[in-house]
Amino acid sequence: MAYPATFDVPAPTQFDKAQVALRIAIIFVLSILQVGGIVFGGAYLVLPIVAAVMIAQKGSEQYIAEAESGPTRWLRFLVMFYAYMALATDKMSTDDPNQVVKLDVRASGKPTVGQALLRIILGIPHAIVLSLIGIAFAIVWVISAVSILINGNYPEWAFGFIRGYLRWNARVLAYMASLVDEYPPFSFDDGERTVPASAPPAASS
Repeated sequence: MAYPATFDVPAPTQFDKAQVALRIAIIFVLSILQVGGIVFGGAYLVLPIVAAVMIAQKGSEQYIAEAESGPTRWLRFLVMFYAYMALATDKMSTDDPNQVVKLDVRASGKPTVGQALLRIILGIPHAIVLSLIGIAFAIVWVISAVSILINGNYPEWAFGFIRGYLRWNARVLAYMASLVDEYPPFSFDDGERTVPASAPPAASS
C-alpha cells in the first residue's frame, strides 16, 4: 500500500530559458549569502514546531480535520516552490498549487504536542540521508540547467532523479508536519502510478 502522502509532478514539455537563468541567479545569491541550507532545510525544523503550536491551540482532532484547508495546503505551496527551484516545473501558482504539482495527503492519527516535537529527532535519519543524496542532486541540477541553456534538452534520467528526490522530501515533510503517523520510507518511489513523462523537456528561446 502506498504511503499516505504522495507527490508527483508532470514533466514540462518546454522550459523558458529566462526562467532557468533566474533560478540559477537565485541559487547563486543564496550560496553567496550562505542561507541556502536555511531556505531549503529549515522546514524540517519549522514544521514540527508549527504543528505543535497548532495542535496545542486546536487539539489533535481539529488539526487533522482541518488539514486539507490548513497545513496540507501550505505544504503544497512549499513543495511547489521546491519543485520550481529544482527545475521539475517551470511555473508557479499563487492560487492553487495543485495546478503545478500533485501532493495528496491522507491526514490521520491523533498527534500530540510532544509527538510533534519528537519528530525533530525522528526525522534526523532522513535529514542525513537526504543531505548526502543532495550532493548528487546538486550535480544533476547543474547538468540539467546547463543542458537546457546550451542544448535545449532536459535529460529524462535527470528529471526522474529530481522528481524522486522531491517525492522523498514531500513524504518526510508531511510526516514532520504531523499529518501522517506512518514513518516515511527511504525511497524515491511512493508506490503510486506516476504522471507519465512526456518527451524530455525542451527549452524555448
